[in-house]
Amino acid sequence: MKTKTNYVIDFDSTFTKVEALDVLGEISLENDKNKDHLLDELKSLTDRGMEGGLAFRDSLKQRLDLLKAEKNHLDPLIENLKGKVSSSFVRNEEFFKENRDHIYIISNGFKEFIVPIVSEYGIKPENVFANTFIFDDEGKVIGFDTDNVLSSNNGKVEQLKALELKGDVFVIGDGYTDYEIKAAGLANKFYAFTENVERDSVLKKADHITPSLDEFLYLHKMNKAISYPKNRIKVLLLENVHEDAVAIMKNEGYNVSTYGGGMDEDELAERIKDVSVLGIRSKTQLTKKVLDNAQRLIAVGAFCIGTNQIDLDECLKKGVAVFNAPYSNTRSVVELAIGEIILLMRNLPDRIAEMHQGNWNKSAKGSYEVRGKKLGIVGYGNIGAQLSVVAEAIGFDVYYYDLVEKLALGNATKCSSLQELLSTVDIVTLHVDGRKENKNLIGEEQFQQMKEGSYFLNLSRGQVVDVEALSRHISSGKIKGAGVDVFPKEPKTNDDTFESELCGLPNVILTPHIGGSTQEAQENIGNFVPGKIIEYINTGGTTNSVNFPNLQLPTLENAHRLIHIHHNKPGIIAHINRILADNDINIVGQHLKTNETIGYVITDIDKAYDAEVIQELKQIQGTIKFRVLY
Repeated sequence: MKTKTNYVIDFDSTFTKVEALDVLGEISLENDKNKDHLLDELKSLTDRGMEGGLAFRDSLKQRLDLLKAEKNHLDPLIENLKGKVSSSFVRNEEFFKENRDHIYIISNGFKEFIVPIVSEYGIKPENVFANTFIFDDEGKVIGFDTDNVLSSNNGKVEQLKALELKGDVFVIGDGYTDYEIKAAGLANKFYAFTENVERDSVLKKADHITPSLDEFLYLHKMNKAISYPKNRIKVLLLENVHEDAVAIMKNEGYNVSTYGGGMDEDELAERIKDVSVLGIRSKTQLTKKVLDNAQRLIAVGAFCIGTNQIDLDECLKKGVAVFNAPYSNTRSVVELAIGEIILLMRNLPDRIAEMHQGNWNKSAKGSYEVRGKKLGIVGYGNIGAQLSVVAEAIGFDVYYYDLVEKLALGNATKCSSLQELLSTVDIVTLHVDGRKENKNLIGEEQFQQMKEGSYFLNLSRGQVVDVEALSRHISSGKIKGAGVDVFPKEPKTNDDTFESELCGLPNVILTPHIGGSTQEAQENIGNFVPGKIIEYINTGGTTNSVNFPNLQLPTLENAHRLIHIHHNKPGIIAHINRILADNDINIVGQHLKTNETIGYVITDIDKAYDAEVIQELKQIQGTIKFRVLY
């Protein structure tokens, strides 16, 4: 007969996200004028006791002396702690209920607040071993039961000895006192729990570092809440993506690494080998060579509008979903375009430079209002269309050209050809994507077609303009002023030198690819893209993916979700359903979408499955990727 495994779990900063006595201090010291100082001292005593730097009984006595706690503080404490149970414990409530006879809470905290919390997860009160308060007649905490072994040094070890547990013993905790159980030979392994706090002295002693309960259950093949621990999902974020994105990914439980600049092909090909999620902006090129090394990659986030730096076709072939932020920085680019046009038409770049050199050149020569001028927008997508509305509102006559049929907004006039627009307007502004067909969209021929004294802006993509031709026409005076934010070759980091034929030319505004670089835009992007990636990982939903068939999925309830990505060819969904039917597995929901390259099918089933079913599904000819979501 197989011996049952016993699970010994700490309470403070393990079962809950916090140290309960620290929270009690927030309550009991609410009106104390020295509250902040006392709480800092309380936390210091807690940390020293947990790390083994202070005798535990001394730490406990000193903390209770500081607290000035009373019995009537316990109810609000319990209510507070109920909302601070560790996320992975909440997610895996079924584990506690299924193993309630063999789960033991052994804590240097106090039963008065521990039992009400853990009982809600099915843990038996008689399996909770902790200290107890001593109250005076007025209900004030005046001490603790000193006969309880858990109030003394090495107390957890003594408590485990007294329990005489039969079978394997696994300890999960965040403190040095949890490690001592293993050190005394009373446990098979000690798992350092780091979801809430990391203590270096404890990590060095651990048999395994467990960033969440999911990781522990995964190691022991007991995971039921999720299919794969989130801490094993490695996320690499490049090019200084917004701090909100980093925080969101970390809060989700992913293993997040960041890098300030872009990476070249060889460097990224090496770094991406064990990465599950990659986040980039516009500098990093995600090529076939890089993707060939990305064996674990499941999703890419473009923290910008464009995705031309990403080989979308290759991502699709490899079953990698790509998400971007198509609307998040639209307003920022529009405002910069308007601002630069006004500056250029007033010839302010030169006037500003002269003033910094000490030259006073007060003159109206070459300075114009924008009202009544003809603005030509090349590319009438999200940015071009919003620019059209704002520009018209301040007095421009707006013309636009787009390869795709687009409805005019306001009083804008559609041009039938690029040449018609270029020869008509006073100002040309580009808002096109970086597809190969747009390389040198504006070159010598197009500059020749523009009116004498035109103004020119490129805030879209560097390769869409022949920069040498632009330089010649600025020097000749054909182009009276230009604003350029993007370049064919851009520095990878802020430490690299920028060089361009446009440097030093008159009435020219050069900016370092910052069209969308406002705090608002970066914050919007930093929140939007992670949300889409998390939704894809958690549910399989592909809304707003730029390369996958878009599927919006219902919330998964009381079922298992199987995600199958395959080459788009006939018969695969029938093959999937035949395997499930042969194994007597009932389908409760199924969603399928295809494009010309892949099929994306989500199947929800209502019963447990075995590993053989999964292997059969993975081995269907044409399978690209397969995932299981619980």
